Amino acid sequence: NMLFGFPVFLIGTSPFCPPAEGPYLVIIEQPKQRGFRFRYGCEGPSHGGLPGASSEKGRKTYPTVKICNYTGVARIEVDLVTHSDPPRVHAHSLVGKQCNEAGNCVTIVGPKDMTAQFSNLGVLHVTKKNMMEIMKEKLKQQKMRNRSQLLTEVELREIEQEAKELKKVMDLSIVRLRFTAYLRDSSGNFTLALQPVISDPIHDSKSPGASNLKISRMDKTAGSVRGGDEVYLLCDKVQKDDIEVRFYEDDENGWQAFGDFSPTDVHKQYAIVFRTPPYHKPKIDRPVTVFLQLKRKRGGDVSDSKQFTYYPVVEDKEEVERKRKKVLPQFPQHFGGGSHMGGAGGGAGGFGSGGGGNLSFPYSPGLTYSSLYSSSPHPVGSYQGGVQMKGSEAEGPGSDRQAPAAAPGARRNAHALLDYSVTADPRMLLAVQRHLAASQDENGDTPLHLAIIHEQTAVTKQLIDVIVSIPSQQIINISNNLQQTPLHLAVITKQPQVVQLLLQARADPTLLDRYGNSLLHLALQAGDEEMLRTLLAHLGSAAPYLLRLPNFHGLLPVHLAVKAKSLACLDLLVRTGADVNAVERQSGRTPLHLAVEMENLNMATHLVKKLGADINSRTFAGNTPLHLAAGLGSPTLTKLLLKAGADVLCENDEPMSLSSSEASSDTDTDPEEQELAMDLGEPAPAAEHSTNSKLSTQGHWQAGHRQRRCHTSLDLTRSQKVREILLQASQQGPEAELPTAPQPGKVLSLDNEALQGLEQLLNQDCSGSDWIELAKRLGLCSLVETYKDTPSPSASLLRSYELAGGSLGGLLEALDSMGLHNAVRMLHKTEALDKLQSTELKEDSAYGSESVEEEQAPTLTLKPGGELAPSQQPQVH
Repeated sequence: NMLFGFPVFLIGTSPFCPPAEGPYLVIIEQPKQRGFRFRYGCEGPSHGGLPGASSEKGRKTYPTVKICNYTGVARIEVDLVTHSDPPRVHAHSLVGKQCNEAGNCVTIVGPKDMTAQFSNLGVLHVTKKNMMEIMKEKLKQQKMRNRSQLLTEVELREIEQEAKELKKVMDLSIVRLRFTAYLRDSSGNFTLALQPVISDPIHDSKSPGASNLKISRMDKTAGSVRGGDEVYLLCDKVQKDDIEVRFYEDDENGWQAFGDFSPTDVHKQYAIVFRTPPYHKPKIDRPVTVFLQLKRKRGGDVSDSKQFTYYPVVEDKEEVERKRKKVLPQFPQHFGGGSHMGGAGGGAGGFGSGGGGNLSFPYSPGLTYSSLYSSSPHPVGSYQGGVQMKGSEAEGPGSDRQAPAAAPGARRNAHALLDYSVTADPRMLLAVQRHLAASQDENGDTPLHLAIIHEQTAVTKQLIDVIVSIPSQQIINISNNLQQTPLHLAVITKQPQVVQLLLQARADPTLLDRYGNSLLHLALQAGDEEMLRTLLAHLGSAAPYLLRLPNFHGLLPVHLAVKAKSLACLDLLVRTGADVNAVERQSGRTPLHLAVEMENLNMATHLVKKLGADINSRTFAGNTPLHLAAGLGSPTLTKLLLKAGADVLCENDEPMSLSSSEASSDTDTDPEEQELAMDLGEPAPAAEHSTNSKLSTQGHWQAGHRQRRCHTSLDLTRSQKVREILLQASQQGPEAELPTAPQPGKVLSLDNEALQGLEQLLNQDCSGSDWIELAKRLGLCSLVETYKDTPSPSASLLRSYELAGGSLGGLLEALDSMGLHNAVRMLHKTEALDKLQSTELKEDSAYGSESVEEEQAPTLTLKPGGELAPSQQPQVH
């Protein structure tokens, strides 16, 4: 009669240590964890019993236990328990030949063979409507075991309460087998219980959580040590709220980090788009290989690992710095140290006497002495610096050709030098060398490229003047080996004056670099407002074309302005005619989608309130900005979007999965009916959300036809605070406003004295840690960089918080949690708070716990505001 007094031992989670003496029960063949389907009563018996872990096609095994250190007749019972610690009785029942009405399986072993094999176990999946009654009955039987008197009223009430709690937390897609052995007592009854043993978890094969985790393909296997690279990963079926991408190293330091993504980045359970985490050492001098794997949050099981390489940061991606650091030879070295005109040349750089020796200008390898004196007007025939020579000019070192024969070229050079001496205008020298303007060095750079890289503005201007005088050759648009034109380099090196000169000289602004970036893309990647102004002022008819042109990553200029966090650049683009609702080519995100994805409240507010961005724009997968904000678990962004008119009922294009554990546990429709519908090939009825049927059922039953509904923002959030904001908005209807924020400019209706006091408190620490900590607790981390150099970062922060619909209550909550009780007391004294309390204290603060399972809201020390405060918990991805 000590069955339930034994400490429960979990096989599979700890090494099994049998008692030092006496009989004990042990599992010698675990059940197979995946691939077995639980069945509803209406489906009839299952096809074949639950197999053993090592079962194969030709050699079937089944769950098996053995009683050790004992011979004699014994009784072994199997029932189902939850996958929790401690295990509790499960609503599902076992069915099969050896099973009784109560859902338990019983067999007798002994007296010699003490092994019991269970070859025909099936799992009967309960329906939602019968779940409470079944749970109560099972709990009663458990309590009544080995006692004769009836249950008391108090015990019945306790059972009712326990059944309610179990219904809330029970995972209907996972069961475990509990084996209990009973030996005979002195009167011959099976009452002496051995310590129960519990099997590994068994997953219902209908649940996405049941499939083995597997990475099939990734589009990138390397990325920057700083992280943030976007990776597309294809996988076997996963659940979007129960999956993470884990990066780790197999060594003592045990480093691990997780890919960054939200539920909207998981596509149809088969693909995940995530951003890589930064490596733990920001500076590495050579590539480092780590591992990544898929991991379930709840079960903890993982996929096979794949390798991922972190490479050091390429600071000089455009190779401008490398070229600037290139060592130039001293002037005399150009002539190899030999006599200036004739005589033995000292090394490869000398003039050879009379034999067409090599004059090695540092950037023009292969230019011969004879070519300088060629009488041909354009001896350079290609852009590569090679010299085309015809007839006797190509005779080479062996010829007897003498320098005086090239006198016309020498005369031209001499005249140019004389003119330069009189005017000091370098163009006099360049004009006669203009045929060399197209020569390129080993990097493909022309003299114009190099002048721009080295920021020699005067030389650049002179070269442009000379190049323009050669109309037949498009020297001004030559690309180097990195596909950069002189214009590209002028933008990269931030020289607006040079950009203007090049555009006025008719350089082509529509050419793209190796990543498909136009001039606008390059300026915006650097967030360079001055450069953007210059470009837009001088692009002329090319501007509308370039504003609509995506780069090879599918991003338009407006998207890069958002990524660069530049409000000024975004305003400039929109004023010039850029579409504020333009979609990028990869997944159809607008600038507002990107701002929400980056959790940049400042940018999102600006897009919504100043630039009139479409609040309900949809990506290719049908996700609105509200879907993204809810998936990220951001109350502040959610409220901003709802106040701007976001449609809380809007569904994306992904149907609700009815095979997930949520569908079987969170639905009020009968699972038998769902199963039947699926068997008939029809869509099953919509699963109503237990807390808000309005959200789930609106428009899903049309003309008697069943419709599978898709995900609303509410379906995607794991944050209790966001859930309550969305529920409040949906109950009020789309027209209703959320509680109004104080008038902008008033900063939460605080008088100047209170505001100044608060600023001093937050700014007094030189390091600014107080206002930065407040930014974190208000969910405004993205603004720290923006405001850190302003005169009063805390005032700017409060203004943004208010603009996004933040409340005084939320602010007080954050200050109190930081331990700034002076600030809280000071704000309590203000008249504004008194007014706020009188009107808003009647409403609940609507705070809730993070866990979806726990619906009750905890009590708070501060509840002054009717509005919801922003999130203070880590975002759930």
